Amino acid sequence: MPLSPLTALSPLDGRYAAKLAALRPLMSETGYMHRRVQVEVAWFVALSDAGFAEFAPLSGAARAYLASLVADFDEEDCAAIKAIEKTTNHDVKAVEYWIKARFDGHPELLAAAEFVHFACTSEDINNTSHALQLKAAREAVLLPQLTAITDTLRAMAHRYAAVPMLSRTHGQTASPTTVGKEIANVLVRLSAATGSIAAVQILGKMNGAVGNYNAHLAAWPDFDWEAFARRVVETPEPQGLGLAFQPYSIQIEPHDYMAELFDAVARANTILIDFARDVWGYVSLGYFRQKLKDGEIGSSTMPHKVNPIDFENAEGNLGLANALLRHLAEKLPISRWQRDLTDSTVLRNIGVALGYAVLAYGSLMTGLAKLELNEERLAEDLDHAWEVLAEPIQTVMRRHGVAGAYEKLKAVTRGKSVLAADLHGLIESLAIPETDRQRLLALTPASYIGKAAELARRA
Repeated sequence: MPLSPLTALSPLDGRYAAKLAALRPLMSETGYMHRRVQVEVAWFVALSDAGFAEFAPLSGAARAYLASLVADFDEEDCAAIKAIEKTTNHDVKAVEYWIKARFDGHPELLAAAEFVHFACTSEDINNTSHALQLKAAREAVLLPQLTAITDTLRAMAHRYAAVPMLSRTHGQTASPTTVGKEIANVLVRLSAATGSIAAVQILGKMNGAVGNYNAHLAAWPDFDWEAFARRVVETPEPQGLGLAFQPYSIQIEPHDYMAELFDAVARANTILIDFARDVWGYVSLGYFRQKLKDGEIGSSTMPHKVNPIDFENAEGNLGLANALLRHLAEKLPISRWQRDLTDSTVLRNIGVALGYAVLAYGSLMTGLAKLELNEERLAEDLDHAWEVLAEPIQTVMRRHGVAGAYEKLKAVTRGKSVLAADLHGLIESLAIPETDRQRLLALTPASYIGKAAELARRA
């Protein structure tokens, strides 16, 4: 069966393929091979500038040609490397052979061909390639999409800052809030989580087979290979890799930064799962309507339905993303002795984990764009919940030393349908200052919102 979006095993490359177009060039096999070529070329060019008599600095024309191998790398080039891999059964060696093959017709490069992959172990290339993939995915896809969500939440928090809403703690009526304040809660959490994602240092190591520069020093014992490797890793692209330098490792980079990054993404996703479920509930209560789309069907048998499918899709895909991200975070920092291969196949699923997250972010944005606030329904709910004013009444009573304040209000309100007249009768009987009495009599569920509006506008 030929591979197509209809025959793909993963829905990321099937049903949802078009929604992940931004991520695919970065996290696919082609994206991985592209970064390997980039690392090999950066190392090769840096070696030419190291001052070795055996490898003179490359000419401008040679550098330009090497840069074109990276800049113009495409799926056809990846296929050529994969064809070599069928013989080598080693993907990094296939990259080395492909680069050397591209030196044909370039005598200057052919003369220096043995400096391709010089003193490197495969993991020098792989760890930095994964780091470059993650760096690009974070900067070009993850952070922009999370920022778009926070921008949308900020606008909603400010727009609905003063719109009263009945709270529900334990699913029961509770002290009122505002729609904007509840969205602001999510905004502040998500902003902090996004900041944590952005703050993770993405590391790379270039220190040989077991992290000690053994082969490097065998060739040039008096050369400062650690300083050289640091320069290659830390120098900004395209001359270097633009990563943070990892000075200590076994054969593989420890992947602790990956665990930190994936945990940070998973935390952001958990916040969004919480939010998606809450919005789903508010749609169910009628607090939000959803804009209709011509031709769209909510149920195969119930024509009236407008389902909150975008929030459901987001919740499901965020759960999938987190399951993978947490496995990555738990597994990748573990390696038997100096190296085992269990990380290799797991690392190839980073794109899958991020793909489900990105898919969910898109669903959330689509869902948020459909929401319309139903202020009439919000007001109706509040007007049927006068029992929530038991809290301010008993608090004022306690301020003025009225004995058994909590218990008196409990007797009047707990588990009962409470009317405004019931509370007003109690307020009129209280031995409290007249100013406070009038303030309590003027209070309604819709006006009992504390600093909610201020907090929402400040977020």
